Amino acid sequence: MTPAGDPGGRTQGRFRGSPAPSAGVEPDLEQPAESTLIAPLLEIGRVSRPHGLRGEVVVDLTTDRVERLAPGTVLASDAGDLTVAAARPHQRRWIVAFEGHTGREAADRLRGLALRAQALDDPDALWVHDLVGSEVVTVEGDVAGTCVAVVANPASDLLELDGGALVPVVFVVERMPGRVIVDPPEGLLEP
Repeated sequence: MTPAGDPGGRTQGRFRGSPAPSAGVEPDLEQPAESTLIAPLLEIGRVSRPHGLRGEVVVDLTTDRVERLAPGTVLASDAGDLTVAAARPHQRRWIVAFEGHTGREAADRLRGLALRAQALDDPDALWVHDLVGSEVVTVEGDVAGTCVAVVANPASDLLELDGGALVPVVFVVERMPGRVIVDPPEGLLEP
């Protein structure tokens, strides 16, 4: 149940659609390109720098869902849609090749780009963008507050409430649009 730790969910935004630039045509990074992806998109990573001479780049993922970099995956960016040709782990980052981007110069033009994708359809997962803004209620019906953020924590991600309380997501028993029901141990929500 770690998708709540997907910090990519914190940067939910809308991105309009049009096709990616054709191969051999370099994107104009002065004007944001449009994406063919139409649903609200989540930032899932960022291009850090070029890697080598063949057009590969180093990507810092902001999600724990590595399937985001599967070959053939289309990611939206300000340079247009980017299709993953290949990806492999490298230290704590990923080396990624995008279709149509060959050579160091092409890779350097991607430096700093945010990579976005649609939310995954996983009904059992807790997603940051769904949790933030939700009313948090105990199983007894007491309102604990509103979730203002999800804090990454090695033991368990934490729901940060508007009153400052932190509730581990392991205590979430049910989620519906705009509402999260928690079953915390006695005293957790006490001032």
